[in-house]
Amino acid sequence: MSQDIFSSLVGDGVAMQQVKTLVQQVAQTDATVLILGESGTGKEVVAQVLHDLSERSDRAFVPINCGAIPAELLESELFGHEKGAFTGAITARKGRFEMAEKGTIFLDEIGDMPLPMQVKLLRVLQERTYERVGGNKSFQCDIRVIAATHRNLEERIEAGEFREDLFYRLNVFPIEMPSLRERPEDIEALLDFLFKKIQEAGRKVPTLTERAIIALQHYHWPGNVRELGNLVERLSILFPGVTVDYDKLPKKYQIPIPDDAQLIKPAKSSEAIPVDPVQGGGEKTSTVQTQDTTKDAIEAQPVATPATTPADLKGGIDLKSYLVDMEVQLIQQALAQTEGNVSQAAKLLQTNRTTLVEKIRKYELT
Repeated sequence: MSQDIFSSLVGDGVAMQQVKTLVQQVAQTDATVLILGESGTGKEVVAQVLHDLSERSDRAFVPINCGAIPAELLESELFGHEKGAFTGAITARKGRFEMAEKGTIFLDEIGDMPLPMQVKLLRVLQERTYERVGGNKSFQCDIRVIAATHRNLEERIEAGEFREDLFYRLNVFPIEMPSLRERPEDIEALLDFLFKKIQEAGRKVPTLTERAIIALQHYHWPGNVRELGNLVERLSILFPGVTVDYDKLPKKYQIPIPDDAQLIKPAKSSEAIPVDPVQGGGEKTSTVQTQDTTKDAIEAQPVATPATTPADLKGGIDLKSYLVDMEVQLIQQALAQTEGNVSQAAKLLQTNRTTLVEKIRKYELT
């Protein structure tokens, strides 16, 4: 495996380690991959790395944004058209599927694809054949399909805006990209990576102080890595070759932080959380299909209170340490009970997954 290829997936924190593990596991197969995550988290970067690590890397990687093309033109963009198929079709034209033959097609923002087009895409994925618009010749389709969306497809299915059968076809191997606010330990490495790219273009870049980086680690990053990239570009324009302290950051990034706050560093590799089995995916294993079953199973297996003896208060007790010990025991029991599945463990503990991941990192649990 080439480290140069993997270098674009920046970050050594727990969340990114899990993403890299999943990419390694699926890259050499032809399994359809569905990349989930908020806008700006780097879904296309993952898709490109998957292609570059695959046996199809010497063929084309063809991306298309399904939400950016008008519905009436999307079929032609995907499958091509014959001369005279519609007004303005003065010549025949290849579609993205034809361009990606033997390679990889990346269907970005698949959640915004119109329903009529979803039906046609499903047929192609099932039969691996398609026709150009206005034509009757069938083309065989030998490509790797990677899709991505920032939408919650389960909610769109319930609203009747996304086909459940298409979801099953796409959700063979899901990979969830963490938001930047879920991996503050990677911000320092991301800054280095982004500033280096600017330096390679022959420009000077600023140097950020530790306190400035700590403030950025505490910011909520609604625009994720894309927003961080914009900030890096702005700082490079304003302060080339200059040291940038906390008070030189744009106002919205000057997050109040304690005087003793320290840089958040990645956990050691030996402390990484095991890959969530739910992430491994498999066709027709989506939460749409298993939601009620999972809920029943979880409710049938509540986490028992850890067996503890009553605390001896005669000599006093460190309440904080005692409660931490109790919390660690509960988290360890939930992880053991769900065989390391962080998502289900969070449900057992009636907390959200992000909170549980932070606690696992904080207490250095494996």
